[in-house]
Amino acid sequence: MSTMNAAVVTSFDEPPHYLPVERPAPHDGEIVVEVLAAGLHPRVRSGARGAHYTSTGRLPLIPGIDGVGRRADGALVYFAADDDQLGTMAQWAVVDPRRAIELPQGVDVTPIAAAMNPAMSSWVALRRRVELEAGHSVLVLGATGNAGGMAVEIAKLLGAGRVVAAGRDRARLGALTDRGADEIVQLTGDRRETDAALAAAAAEVDVVLDYLWGEPTERAIVAILTARADRARALAWVQIGSVAGAAASIPSAALRSANLRFLGSGQGSVSPRGYLGELPPLVDAIAAGQIAVRTRTAPLAEVEAEWERADAPGIRTVLIP
Repeated sequence: MSTMNAAVVTSFDEPPHYLPVERPAPHDGEIVVEVLAAGLHPRVRSGARGAHYTSTGRLPLIPGIDGVGRRADGALVYFAADDDQLGTMAQWAVVDPRRAIELPQGVDVTPIAAAMNPAMSSWVALRRRVELEAGHSVLVLGATGNAGGMAVEIAKLLGAGRVVAAGRDRARLGALTDRGADEIVQLTGDRRETDAALAAAAAEVDVVLDYLWGEPTERAIVAILTARADRARALAWVQIGSVAGAAASIPSAALRSANLRFLGSGQGSVSPRGYLGELPPLVDAIAAGQIAVRTRTAPLAEVEAEWERADAPGIRTVLIP
């Protein structure tokens, strides 16, 4: 039996352990790649807790949803995992070629591994879930997270005329003005002040990219719709993340009194073929430096310690097998 080292989740209540496991064997049409880098994304952590909506609840599992690897012919590829049991945080991974794209030789694999997952959330939302027209205005609700910060840049890159960034951290909000935010709104504990600021800055947006959900969304919907000059003008509210709560109570009047459309963007809302079609231009944008990426690397062998470490704001950890 051929073995390899991997991060292995044996309990949803513990961090992964670095253990020897059987090297995976490819099935029909699959290939095996040498993993060079895998991002430690929030989505990876939730899957390893069995908390993601796609989780099967089966153990043990190798965490990791995407990575950069080297094929047997030497080519570099970015790939997404096809099985929640056999993830990417290992020396070798089984890859479905339909979920992988070849990368330019010599490309820096670290920013690709770090940025593809968080950047894909807004990139796919704005290209596959809503029709962002040139000049449209966008509100990013939860812009101070890694994915939200990238969403500000991506909205501008894809043609938004105006981007409003909303989040809690004042310092990180201020930094987003250099990344494309035309206006910032700090979400504070003062409900009246926050609602007034959102109404003033975002009442006329065309698209909301919502990484928060929960109470902040409940408040934002009412504040924005109440101040909207023409409620019959379409507003697309795209639910992407739920860091502030898994559920939100939406007033029925909000749906009756405005041209408001809710939709989600994530695994299941876009076909695998659709996701694959978006990967090449996104890789090009990251490689060209059009999307800011700050990273730190750590050996996969230190996965237990890294799992317990909180990333500094704006930085994504990449594990190197």
